[in-house]
Amino acid sequence: MTTAVLNNEKMKTFEELESSVRSYSRGWPTIFTKAKGYKLWDIDGKEYIDFFAGAGALNYGHNNDVMQQKLIEYIQNDGIIHSLDMGTTPRKNFLDQFNDVILKPRQLDYKIMFPGPTGTNTVESALKIARKVTGRDTVISFTNAFHGMTIGSLSVTGNSFKRHGAGIPLHHSVSMPFDEYVEDQDSIAYLERFLEDSGSGVALPAAIILETVQGEGGINAASMEWLKKVESICKRWDILLIIDDVQAGCGRTGTFFSFEPAGIKPDIICLSKSIGGIGLPMAITLIKPEFDQWGPGEHNGTFRGNNLAFIAATEALTNWETDAFSNSIQQKANLIRERIESIINKFSTLQGEARGRGFMQGIVIQEADLANKICAEAFNRGLIVETSGPNDEVVKFLPPLIIEEEGINNGFDILEEAIKQVLK
Repeated sequence: MTTAVLNNEKMKTFEELESSVRSYSRGWPTIFTKAKGYKLWDIDGKEYIDFFAGAGALNYGHNNDVMQQKLIEYIQNDGIIHSLDMGTTPRKNFLDQFNDVILKPRQLDYKIMFPGPTGTNTVESALKIARKVTGRDTVISFTNAFHGMTIGSLSVTGNSFKRHGAGIPLHHSVSMPFDEYVEDQDSIAYLERFLEDSGSGVALPAAIILETVQGEGGINAASMEWLKKVESICKRWDILLIIDDVQAGCGRTGTFFSFEPAGIKPDIICLSKSIGGIGLPMAITLIKPEFDQWGPGEHNGTFRGNNLAFIAATEALTNWETDAFSNSIQQKANLIRERIESIINKFSTLQGEARGRGFMQGIVIQEADLANKICAEAFNRGLIVETSGPNDEVVKFLPPLIIEEEGINNGFDILEEAIKQVLK
């Protein structure tokens, strides 16, 4: 039997019973049974190197030993699993640890809000509080942005396919060009011109929301200078700055917050994905105290008290008690860039372009569908890697931050073999 026939038989249950909305199981047609560190195994015992990391939700790898043991002990001792926003020991421990390890050393002062447990939940809460505080309704977002799949988040998302899925018009948002030149002027001048033309006070936006590195939008990395200028514009016009650090945060770019090298202090920060440590659902919204103007229960959710996630998250934050982990990320990120540049030079017919920073990098391949073919062949050879960008034109690398240099090199060796095969 051919590989395709075997895969079809293997995936029969998913194809017959699950909604057609499924996506990752189409690109990686196997049944995974085990995961550890930066590797996965399927029901046939085949091993895969993971350059996907749960779309950035597994920065600390699969099944970290210490997190795993703490979760097992907590469950065996009948610890509270579900608690909405009641006080629990895991919740208290996380709040104390986040304040002591992340906020205080960076001289940051934020109230910590627990919205629902996903990335789009934290974005929705950020948009709501910005509108409540300012009394304005419009939010500025940027081209190729992705902020989530619920209605508010979709309204500030750039991808037309995902926006159309809403089924209704998406209002109260304006899209500006992301750190690039438009009509022979840079995007900052373009943004300023818009605000000046709309400067009656009535039409001013409530907030500007952005990702410092656009993950789903194609691994577009904003310059630090551009981020500083956006913050300056927000201060000048009394607009709240929201940084969506759902994918780029928690160390993915080398520092805990992706915006740290720019020296800015956003008004609101959105975190999810790897904040949960071991892949459990969790999200937080950080709000400057003067903007924390919620009434009790004004924004809530049944699953905003995931105590298992709090336990894993608290353990994950121990990685940030010194600079060692951050330094190791940046060192290995240099190796990723070296391997990317090597591929671009070795396979000149790809006409590839390197993008991103830290452990959030990619190769742009403009030829239609070629990136998808490369990722499919890489899967066949034991590498989990996905595409991103408006036309799936970027091969996107999101390995777990704990991967060793050997794992990075082995993954890129597989990728090179896949490229050779596809280009034959």
